[in-house]
Amino acid sequence: MAGKRWIRHHAHALAPHHVTVLGDDLYSKQPFCALALEKGFNFILVCKPDSHPKLYERVAFWQANDGIATCERRHWNGRFTEMSMSRVLHDVSRLDGQEALSVTWFEITVVNATTGEQLYHNSFITNHRVTVENVAEVAQAGRGRWKIENENNNVLKTKGYHVEHNFGHGKQYLAAVMLSLNLLAFLFHTVLEWSDTKYALLRQVLVRRQTFFEDIRALTRYMVFDSWQHLIEFMIRGLDIASRLEPQPAPKLDTS
Repeated sequence: MAGKRWIRHHAHALAPHHVTVLGDDLYSKQPFCALALEKGFNFILVCKPDSHPKLYERVAFWQANDGIATCERRHWNGRFTEMSMSRVLHDVSRLDGQEALSVTWFEITVVNATTGEQLYHNSFITNHRVTVENVAEVAQAGRGRWKIENENNNVLKTKGYHVEHNFGHGKQYLAAVMLSLNLLAFLFHTVLEWSDTKYALLRQVLVRRQTFFEDIRALTRYMVFDSWQHLIEFMIRGLDIASRLEPQPAPKLDTS
């Protein structure tokens, strides 16, 4: 229901940009998919056999009649060769009856080409036109939801920001304000890692975010610093890592 409210609320601003909604198996129901299409969104949603028996009956029928396109690709990931095996089926009905929504179903399995160990397996439905040529890219987009969850949501929950699932709820909007401040902090910390060499160096040395935050909390509890830059430089001196900073080019003098 929250997903439906989000789509209705943001459709006017986002639909013109051809946004694709990603979601887990909970979202791959006909009412949600139909609403997304009605509001101008695309979707790539996980679709598991146990949750959608009717759809998978149709998949099994076309599988038995050689109606599913398949392809294999090999990819060197820097350590070993991965083999991706994909299956694609177009125009699969989500439900029975005239109002049934037709979607494209696809499945991807990734194994270690040397050992045969299965590294990943999942199946999706989408309104995008999937072919054997682009199925790997579409699947990668669908898998991007896990990257977002692992590198964003889980960091906020387990790496020192203390954001829980119900953190945004509370009386008089206080919890929502605290959540917004935490999200802003995470945003600024991410930008600093890209743009500030001294901050990035500290994060390389103090790898655990909890350690980094605890050090800052202890220092600012007992000492006063003129600025954020003053604090960062004090920590670098204390850790004796100033020599690891890349030398900055000397400014050019204007002799004209």
